Amino acid sequence: MKTKISLALITVLVFTMAFVGFTGQAQAEEDYLYIQVSMLSALDYFYDHQMGLEVAGEHMGVETRYMGPSDDNLAAMADTLEEAIAMNPDGILVVGFDEMLNPIVNDAVEQGIPVVTLDSDLPNSDRIAFVGTGNFEAGYMGGQEMANLLDGEGQIGLLTRPGQPNLEERVDGYKAALEEYDIEIVQIANTESDEVVAASAASSILERFPNLDGIACVEAAGGVGAATAVMEAGRIGEVIIISMDRDEETLSYIEQGVITASIAQQTALMPYYGLQLMHNLNTGNVPEISSDNAAAGITGTPVEIDTGVVLVDETNYQYFQRD
Repeated sequence: MKTKISLALITVLVFTMAFVGFTGQAQAEEDYLYIQVSMLSALDYFYDHQMGLEVAGEHMGVETRYMGPSDDNLAAMADTLEEAIAMNPDGILVVGFDEMLNPIVNDAVEQGIPVVTLDSDLPNSDRIAFVGTGNFEAGYMGGQEMANLLDGEGQIGLLTRPGQPNLEERVDGYKAALEEYDIEIVQIANTESDEVVAASAASSILERFPNLDGIACVEAAGGVGAATAVMEAGRIGEVIIISMDRDEETLSYIEQGVITASIAQQTALMPYYGLQLMHNLNTGNVPEISSDNAAAGITGTPVEIDTGVVLVDETNYQYFQRD
């Protein structure tokens, strides 16, 4: 009888310890709140972020909220991040659009709120981890595919949103891949993450370089804009377009043969694994790597998780279409 009582007590103690959080206080699962802060939430791309966050919350039995402006408004996003901190959640997921967010992230961590960056990193902040696409590798894959399609020679334009860290890394990946071939990037243009602006930018490149062989795009708006410009110029099939991501318009243009291929991210995995990292930190018993993890600068989580990319073209686009 004594043995049974002891085992029961041990079970209760272990169960209780499993719920000791970042603050060292026990909580019930449903009392945990995790918030993701982003902007551009109206884009199809961030639908997958919201879906991944929702599914993660359901699987882990915790409350989740997705917050931030629907448009390209960094100041509003910064205000939303401060608002999220004031709610004192158990963790915050942040899409690191710009390093101006670093001080706010640092303030959250200083207050005892773990922060994981998603999609675009803030490596100079105090965030505990980054979960997202290996952006250099994504650009490199796009560059290799462009080189294969152009038989290693030609002229291309490149569409991006300058100043956004993850996109800059993709541009670097394209440049590294194309250095191996006789392919020149004749112009890099700004899409402002807007399809209309991207279409205008692509049209200008096509007019300036009448022998242009391809257009590479490191974010979704660029691909759709490039498709519009190529169709208006009557050059479908002549100008190779490699887009980014798998929104419905991009998939439709692949089906029509306007966009040749796209580099799709496993977007929903980003908030899913980001939330899991924080929840493990809050509820698990992270092993001590040093005599004092915090003093040694050890977060108790992986520093970076690459969620990977997939090449989407005419052979597999149908599997990425939403129901």
